[in-house]
Amino acid sequence: MALIRRARRIYRRLGDAFPDAHCELNYNTPLDLIVAVILSAQCTDERVNKVTPALFARYPTAADYAGADREELESYIRSTGFYRNKATSLMGLGAAIVEKFDGELPGRLADLVTLPGVGRKTANVVLGEAFGVPGITVDTHFARLVRRWWLTDLDDPVKIEHAIGELFPRKDWTLLSHRVIFHGRRVCHARTPACGACLLARDCPSYGTGPTDFDTAARLVKGPERDRLLELAAGPGEVTP
Repeated sequence: MALIRRARRIYRRLGDAFPDAHCELNYNTPLDLIVAVILSAQCTDERVNKVTPALFARYPTAADYAGADREELESYIRSTGFYRNKATSLMGLGAAIVEKFDGELPGRLADLVTLPGVGRKTANVVLGEAFGVPGITVDTHFARLVRRWWLTDLDDPVKIEHAIGELFPRKDWTLLSHRVIFHGRRVCHARTPACGACLLARDCPSYGTGPTDFDTAARLVKGPERDRLLELAAGPGEVTP
C-alpha cells in the first residue's frame, strides 16, 4: 500500500506540472498517428512533425502506403533515419491493413500488434490517442523514470507495463504515460536529471543522481512549461537548497 500511495502522489504532482500532457506527434487520423509513431523510432517528435504534413497529404490511406513507390516513399521520410527499414514497415503496414482489415486501422491491441512495425508500445499509443482505450506506453523515458522512482525494478517493457498498471486505475493509464514522458523529456533526463529543480524531489528515492543545487539544476529544465516547473519545484515542502 505504501508503494501505491507514493506512486499516486507522484502522479498527482505530475498532474500539477503537466495538466495538458499529450502525444507530441501531430496527426489527423488513426492511420496518420500509427505512421508517425513508426517514424519516431530513433528520431525526435519534432523531426517527425516536419516530415509528416507532406507525407500524410501524399499517402492518406492504407492502400496508398501498400502501393507506394519505394524510392518516392523513402524520399519523404529520409530525414527520420533508418528510412529504408521504415519504408518497408509502412508499405507492409498498409498492405496488412488492406488485406486483414478492409483498409481500416483496427482498434484492438490484439489486432494492432499483428501489423508490421507495430509492437505493444506503438499499439498502446494509438489505442489511447485515437480510440480512447487506456494503455501504458513504455518508451525509454517511461521505463527509466519508473525505475528511478523504485516503482519497479523490471527491465522488460511488457512486464513494466503490467507492473505499473497494477498501481494505477485503468482510466489513468494513458494520461499517466504522457505525464511521465513529459517529465522525462523536460526534467528527469537520462544522463543528468535536474534533481534540485524537480517537483518530485521529496518522493524520489533517486534524488541526488543529478545536481541538487537549485540554480545548477534549473539550467537543465527544458520545455515551454519551464517557468511553472521551477515555481512548483521551489514551492513549500519540496527539497531545495
